[in-house]
Amino acid sequence: MATKPSSNGHLPINGLNLYHEVYGELGRPKPPLLLIPGAFMATDSMKSWVSAFAGERTVIVFDQQGHGRTPDTSRKMSYERFADDAAALLRALEVERADVMGFSQGGGVALQLALRHPTLVNKLVPLSATYRKDGWYPSVSEGIEGLSAAAFAGTPVEKAFREHTPDARAFDAYVEKMKVLGVDDQNISDAQMRSISAKTMVIVGDADAVKPEHALAMFKLRGGGDEEAAASGTLRKVPAARLVILAATSHIGILGESAVLVPMVSAFLDDVRPTTPDLF
Repeated sequence: MATKPSSNGHLPINGLNLYHEVYGELGRPKPPLLLIPGAFMATDSMKSWVSAFAGERTVIVFDQQGHGRTPDTSRKMSYERFADDAAALLRALEVERADVMGFSQGGGVALQLALRHPTLVNKLVPLSATYRKDGWYPSVSEGIEGLSAAAFAGTPVEKAFREHTPDARAFDAYVEKMKVLGVDDQNISDAQMRSISAKTMVIVGDADAVKPEHALAMFKLRGGGDEEAAASGTLRKVPAARLVILAATSHIGILGESAVLVPMVSAFLDDVRPTTPDLF
């Protein structure tokens, strides 16, 4: 199980000096897994997921614009631009096709990556993510609107940023840009969701910031639901989409559930056929 990256560093990506890490060797039989952290989070936030996945597949993780070890620039932030950055990173690493899993903001970026660069995405796992602003509870936007740079004083978010950009005004500007990104969010249409070619696994907690009905809508738009299985009581084929709702699990709490979720995600990525007990 990999605990240290086999390679890491910065690459010139779309005007950014983008930091990334690769665990394992590229070119293994299984597609590599690209992990995209959430808002204000960096590669270190995905350590438990990297460790859990890296024994079976190559894992790539990176810091988005202004996050962690990737310095901010004057460039406006958007889910679309972040998705283009992810695509450019995969191409720079000569990855033709990857499985993609993103948490929260990272999950929204993963959806945009599947929309904008479909040939690069094999399987898709949005974790506690939405495809439209109304997928979040209203209190989420209210909380984002109340954020300020002072709220991050002394945190790893501020520390990582100031290691490469000591200017306090630059950090203030970064937080303001992130607020705009969070409040404006993205607006993927139902038709666009249906058009995504990658098989999809939707994961949320039942106490998540994401409304459960939104997660269910995403699951249905991605081809979820099997009337044949409903009639027979058994699954006869690998489903096109999967839905997981974890009990008593919050938006932040779900990031600590890698031990529970990784086996389910791995089965999805590997197209493991569902089993049915012999009851009759």
